[in-house]
Amino acid sequence: MDLATSSVVSPPLTQSLTPSRSGRRRTWQSRYARLLTVIDALVVVMTVFGTQLVWLGPGHSGVSAAPIDYTTVSAVLCVAWLAALTLWGTRLPRVVGHGVAEHRLVIAASFQLFGLVAMAAYLAGIDLSRGYFLLSLPVGTVALLSARSAARSWLVARRRKGDLSARVVLVGSPEENARVAGEILRQPGVGLTVVGVHTVDTEDGQSWTDSHARRLRRRLVELDADSVLVTGGGNLDAHDIRRIGWGLEPGRQHLIVAVNLTDVAGPRIHTRPVAGLPLVHVETPQYSTRQRVLKRAFDIVGAALLLMALSPVLLALAALVRLSGPGPILYRQERVGQGGVRFGMLKFRSMVDGADTRLSELLAAQGRDGTPLFKVDNDPRVTPIGKILRRYSLDEIPQLFNVLRGQMSLVGPRPQRDAEVAFYDDDARRRLIVRPGMSGLWQVSGRSALSWEDAIRLDLFYVENWSFVGDIVILLRTVRAVVAPGDTAH
Repeated sequence: MDLATSSVVSPPLTQSLTPSRSGRRRTWQSRYARLLTVIDALVVVMTVFGTQLVWLGPGHSGVSAAPIDYTTVSAVLCVAWLAALTLWGTRLPRVVGHGVAEHRLVIAASFQLFGLVAMAAYLAGIDLSRGYFLLSLPVGTVALLSARSAARSWLVARRRKGDLSARVVLVGSPEENARVAGEILRQPGVGLTVVGVHTVDTEDGQSWTDSHARRLRRRLVELDADSVLVTGGGNLDAHDIRRIGWGLEPGRQHLIVAVNLTDVAGPRIHTRPVAGLPLVHVETPQYSTRQRVLKRAFDIVGAALLLMALSPVLLALAALVRLSGPGPILYRQERVGQGGVRFGMLKFRSMVDGADTRLSELLAAQGRDGTPLFKVDNDPRVTPIGKILRRYSLDEIPQLFNVLRGQMSLVGPRPQRDAEVAFYDDDARRRLIVRPGMSGLWQVSGRSALSWEDAIRLDLFYVENWSFVGDIVILLRTVRAVVAPGDTAH
């Protein structure tokens, strides 16, 4: 058997293969970058000139101690802002559509540009209007981030249909190919589409020869693929992988190497070449005092503001729960929190009084007793008002009091019951390192549709890779999940 047998495809991967698109242009990255350029230009121009119109009025306004007017300043500022977004690499293919790196670069480009403009105006003695200057920055930055988020949502939707994605051929052993293909299939929005497989023969001692390289190149043309993904280094050494890269067309075909690191976010990974070796440094998860204080301050301020803003809603919901039937308005359930400490989690009552006594009976009737995630399908204990509260997560609002008391956080792993914690292995117990949250990754990634294993995996990813920006992103996704809950919310 050849080292690279393109005709052999393991059965689990056949569903992932996509038909070849002959004549397909491989310039979707540049087209998408041009789309982002147009969006950025519209946002920047509307923001800067809109701020000038609102703050300075429609009349002609000159700059103090300078022979220019604000229209010229606005035009120059727009050009400089767009140039900064380009120079900071906010539209590069390795950035767009992946994590929060794109948003970080947009924020960095915007704030550093305005810092340079402020320094230049000060040194040149130009007296710019502080209101015009200070209003353009935050409004423009928020507008840019919102537009980029909308563009990313559109990109992910197209990728789920198989468009605007890199077409990759997997190279590795059958086991490695199946593992990587499975992860790609689970996340169709990441921008990778598996179109073929080259299986590495574990019994053949040959190295990667020119003949094998020619077969791979021919296969790339047949499948209209633009990337090769080496799924593991078990059967290919560093020299083999380098020769695979040499055989690719520069600028049009790309080499991707899967590192055996799972559930590690980008900020924790740093690559540094040492003596010709591309060493990957993975930082150990840690929560410094500064991070803990920042997260706690964010929880207190956020919970207090939300309670004040939602106080009329709280009163209205309390009245509806009271009218739904006998029983208390608030339901207090013991959950396991940070460090295994138990606390009473508050919710608006969404079930009939005494519902807990029927849980074991209903789980047994559905054949789900003795399993984690104690969810009952079509739960008869839920009241008509409770169905609405649970669908839109309105029953969770009283947990803001748990947040203020330090028992919970706005974002974190979902607190679970003693009976569910009993299913934890040593890995799952790492969920208890941080405070449980009102919302979290698994709540905005499928909610009740997720399996126990997927829910634990997402919570562990959050614990291992926490960041303040990540919390904000999860909260924004929570708002969207509450407004449009879909079929997975119940």
